[in-house]
Amino acid sequence: MTGYLDMELLRFTTAGSVDDGKSTLIGRLLYDSKSIFEDQLEAVKAASERLGNDEVNLALLTDGLRAEREQGITIDVAYRYFATPKRKFIIADTPGHIEYTRNMVTGASTADAAIILVDARNGILEQTKRHSYIASLLRLDYVIVAINKMDLVDFSEEVYRNIEHEYAVIAEKLDLKKVYYIPISARDGDNVVNRSERTPWYTGDTLLHLLETLPLKAGVDELPMRLPVQYVIRPQSAEFPDYRAYAGRLASGRLRVSDKVTILPSFTHSTVTAIDEATRTLDEATAPQSVAVSLADDVDVSRGCMIVKQGEEPKTDSNLSLLICWLNHRPLSLNTKYIIRHATDEVIGLIKEVDYKVNINTLEQDHQDKTVNMNDIAHVRLKTAKPLNFDLYAQNRVTGSLVIIDAATFETVGAGMIV
Repeated sequence: MTGYLDMELLRFTTAGSVDDGKSTLIGRLLYDSKSIFEDQLEAVKAASERLGNDEVNLALLTDGLRAEREQGITIDVAYRYFATPKRKFIIADTPGHIEYTRNMVTGASTADAAIILVDARNGILEQTKRHSYIASLLRLDYVIVAINKMDLVDFSEEVYRNIEHEYAVIAEKLDLKKVYYIPISARDGDNVVNRSERTPWYTGDTLLHLLETLPLKAGVDELPMRLPVQYVIRPQSAEFPDYRAYAGRLASGRLRVSDKVTILPSFTHSTVTAIDEATRTLDEATAPQSVAVSLADDVDVSRGCMIVKQGEEPKTDSNLSLLICWLNHRPLSLNTKYIIRHATDEVIGLIKEVDYKVNINTLEQDHQDKTVNMNDIAHVRLKTAKPLNFDLYAQNRVTGSLVIIDAATFETVGAGMIV
């Protein structure tokens, strides 16, 4: 029998417009799959009574901030963990309000799938398109369009089909590869965990069954090996007088003792002599393990360097093409110094040009209006003070992404994907 630790893990995020029922859906998933404790349920019942709800408000299972419960909206990214006999899950419940789009980017950045909720009464809205575009940018493997509140449209197949056809046009424009459609009522549980008798015209999977059976891509351990160095370990103690190792978290791939490696940016070569994990010594490490690696040669390695296998070197360049989501209330400023954080490396960079901005309503490229404000998505050209060692985002999410930081305030202002 497969043990809990050996079970497959699926990460998914919920998205959609305000009041589409994201938090209620997650609450229903947790409740109907019996993944909440009795004391949690009692706390939610008590909170529902205090808020004057006539029934248990399952959205309160994820709306953890007081401001969220008072306003009935999601502000922060709420992570929840649960498991069924078939698979483990990590859920990122993300906000629907446009001013919290940056939080949706955060939640979706590590996800395998996105559940995009659509209110059956309202159909496709601007935020539906925005979140779908972000899902396409972040190269999520699957998009599940959950057409919610079907109980409020009398479970009309016509309403469902109209939304399905409208979204199919968007999916084709965004080149979304795998899109699934499910009619649900998150409040009542129709087609969430249990099949609904009120949708006899729907013959597809329930949401939970779909989540349990989505094929998972080969993991990051199958990609070319990348080890961004975080820290050099030199105890210089009586017990370890000559110990020297380079600590970091494997961003991708596998690393074995005796592997021939290249150290970037110097492009010097060496051989792995030992791999340590806490108090254990390993013959092999796989992403995303955090390890300390010892090398045969006394080479210059420090934080920000990257260790890769010989023959699997990434791209190296100081001119990058990026798709960015702008996260700050101050607009993007051309030729202004920003701190570029890439893996464990930091370098000064300038955004030299805005090629275009994405019009979320039409999903077209706007080459005229190049002012990039908060929550805008744009294609830009970046120049860094020294070359970065990177992969394209489509090939590696970790080494293909970067963070843009205001050099004056040290605030994160943008998230970029290298294309």
